[in-house]
Amino acid sequence: MISQTFTVLNPSGFHARPTKVFVQKVGTFSCKVNVIKGDKKVNGKSSLSMLTLGIQQNDEVTLEVDGEEEEQAIKELGALLTHIFEE
Repeated sequence: MISQTFTVLNPSGFHARPTKVFVQKVGTFSCKVNVIKGDKKVNGKSSLSMLTLGIQQNDEVTLEVDGEEEEQAIKELGALLTHIFEE
C-alpha cells in the first residue's frame, strides 16, 4: 500500500461533476483506493462517499492505494485531484 497527500486546486472544490470524473478514473484501476480528508476516510470508487468529504479548494486530501497498478493509480489520480477542472 502506498499513500500520498495532494492539494486540491479547483476553485469550486469537488462537486458532482469533478467527483464523477474522479470516480470513473478510479474504476479503471483494479486496486483499492481510499480518499482521506481530515479524519474521514472513504472509498474512492463511490461518488456519494466522495461528496460527503466536502472537498474545497486548497484542501489537503490523502490517497491510499493498495493492489495492482498502485504506482500508476496514485500518479494519475493525484493529478486529477490537483488539476481537475482547474481554471
